[in-house]
Order: sequence, then C-alpha cells, then structure tokens
Amino acid sequence: MPEGASGPELARAVLDAAKARRQAAGTRRRSAVRGDGEKRLRGYSGPGPDPRDPQPLGAVLDKLVKARGWQQPAAEATVFGAWERVVGPEVAQHSRPVKLENGELTVEARSTAWATQLRLLAASLLKQIASEVGHNVVRKLHIHGPAAPSWSRGPRRVRGRGPRDTYG
Repeated sequence: MPEGASGPELARAVLDAAKARRQAAGTRRRSAVRGDGEKRLRGYSGPGPDPRDPQPLGAVLDKLVKARGWQQPAAEATVFGAWERVVGPEVAQHSRPVKLENGELTVEARSTAWATQLRLLAASLLKQIASEVGHNVVRKLHIHGPAAPSWSRGPRRVRGRGPRDTYG
C-alpha cells in the first residue's frame, strides 16, 4: 500500500490488492444455484421484466401449487371453501357439501324437498362445478336430506327390538 494514501487513492489500492490476491489464488466465483437446480441471476434486473422482480402473491401461489402437484387438492378445497360461488347463492343457502371422496361429492340439503330439487338439478350442478373448479374433480353427486339421529348405532346400543311400549 502506498504511504500517505487517503480517500479514493487508498480505496483503489485496496481494491487492486484484493484483485491480485484472487487472481494469484486462482479461484473463480461459483454461480449460485437454487434448490430447484436453476441458476440464480446476479446483479440488477434492469428496466425490463425479470424473474427476480416482485411478483403478485396469487401468481407465486399458482406457481407453487403447480410445482408441487397440488392442483387436485386445491380444486377439491375450492368446492368446500367457495360453495356459494360454485353452485350459486340460492342452492348454497339450502345445501352444504359434506365430503368428497374419489370424485363423489356428498351434499346435504336443508329439507327433503330441497334434496328432491337438487336431485333433479344434479346434471346442471355437475356442469357448474366442472366449469368452476375443473373437470373430473367431481364426477358424481350423492344428495341426502337432513340427517336425523340414528337409534340403530351408538355407544349405548343394546341388541334386540329397541324401545317399545312399556305400559302393559
């Protein structure tokens, strides 16, 4: 280092010394590699579009769902999470999805009259669901009326005829 150097001269001397040490050692900079095997770009992104630019959260989530193969579970969750949007407000007011297994959706209606009505509308409901969440997410509908308590099963069930007239 030059004696009596200060300010810009000192900074330039330190920079030149660091460059000389790096060249003497013969080391090269390694390019940074991310976990997915893609090289990470260095430096500023510049004025044009760049993958390092800030992205909307929805776009990042869509990319994550696609990369992880979560399209089917996400579509199934949409059936339950956005039931009103999927089937419409009137139908959603009188019904609710209960379970979805192997493409078969079980729907519980508020009354037996609505259960009958939904059975008549099953084909159009399947079309609406397919247009909203995708094809082959729901392939079949099972529509039930309101659930009544079952006396045939339970922790205190006794084999036999069950409760009968005990007055005589």
